[in-house]
Amino acid sequence: MSHGRGAGAGGAPVGSVTQCATCGVERAEPLPEVCPICADERQYVPSGGQRWTDPEESRARGASIEFAERETDVLNLVQINCPGIGQKPALIRTEHGNVLVEAPNYISEEAVAAVRGWGGLAAIIASHPHMYGVQSLWSAAFDDCPVYVSAPDEQWLGLRPGNTVVWGGGHAADPAEGGEIEIVPGVRASQPGGHFPGSVVVHWTAPDGRGVLFTGDTIGSVADPGWVTFMRSFPNWMPLSGAVVRRIADHVSRYDFDRIYSNFGGCVPRDARGAVQRSAERYAAWVDGEFDHLT
Repeated sequence: MSHGRGAGAGGAPVGSVTQCATCGVERAEPLPEVCPICADERQYVPSGGQRWTDPEESRARGASIEFAERETDVLNLVQINCPGIGQKPALIRTEHGNVLVEAPNYISEEAVAAVRGWGGLAAIIASHPHMYGVQSLWSAAFDDCPVYVSAPDEQWLGLRPGNTVVWGGGHAADPAEGGEIEIVPGVRASQPGGHFPGSVVVHWTAPDGRGVLFTGDTIGSVADPGWVTFMRSFPNWMPLSGAVVRRIADHVSRYDFDRIYSNFGGCVPRDARGAVQRSAERYAAWVDGEFDHLT
């Protein structure tokens, strides 16, 4: 399989669903007047109003999915001319089956063939509702592979995949209390919450023996590769409280990880565990008013 431009160009859609043109998330009919995900304060309805689309229309507009290798056994699915907010799902390859972290907002026969050539899919897990994409179509294309959905965020499902696995109860302090799940051996997920109550991080041990954390919007990458951030809403710049940010940092400290990949291609390439802890302390100090004298 090629890793680069053109790997997913063209190709007919695989199945069809209706989806919001703004967030890209699939929705069952009858359709609401406005996409509930976009009407929420974490997202937005564009000034032009609500519009619905589908994979066929996206293909006609030139949509494709390209593949970019991030490191050994990790690919990003790069969406070109697709609906939605432009997330870059990560495909993790393991000897026990491949895991797709975040779902694309488009699917085509060629993209499915490319993923199948890399070993297929054993499971799909989105970090939060903005990342649901057309997960039901991707699951159906791979023998109804399980789609993991956080219990606190289940209410945001606009269309339930045929093999939906609802798991966890939110940010449980003890992994044994439903706050952690093994997707395949070597790939675990937990729910630190924050951006959404059921927001997920996914931990994987890479071939080099070091841990990698896929953080979605739970922990956001920033311009300085030694730091991260935390937000209730990224497009609307709504912060979280200092207490919640410290809770997230404490939650992910259970994992040993050297680097972070966010859901838009951002990366903390080294000392990512340390970056989360020091960033949480800096963030909490600012939102709690400790640095008001500098403003």
